[in-house]
Amino acid sequence: MSARQSHPAPDSPPGLHIATIAHEGLLWDTYLDFENDLHRPNSYRGKLRFEPPTADEGPGMTHTIVIIIEDSYEEAVAKARSFDDRQLQNLLRSTLPKPESE
Repeated sequence: MSARQSHPAPDSPPGLHIATIAHEGLLWDTYLDFENDLHRPNSYRGKLRFEPPTADEGPGMTHTIVIIIEDSYEEAVAKARSFDDRQLQNLLRSTLPKPESE
């Protein structure tokens, strides 16, 4: 069975853990989630999901749009892991609600 078709255990979050980053005093876990595309079934389309340490902290889980499109699972994972902390922090920031003062 390919990685795209596998199902995580019921008590584990879906996605592949990519990194843990700091943002505004919180540590955020970053996961790579795959999305199926019926028009391109042989491609691996991924988005990054960010989760704070607990649901009580911060705005909660957030994610990017699909930003990774590769021909293989391995290439998609390598692309996701190629982001450095600064890039991941900027991607996280882009998904968070704007402060009300703006």
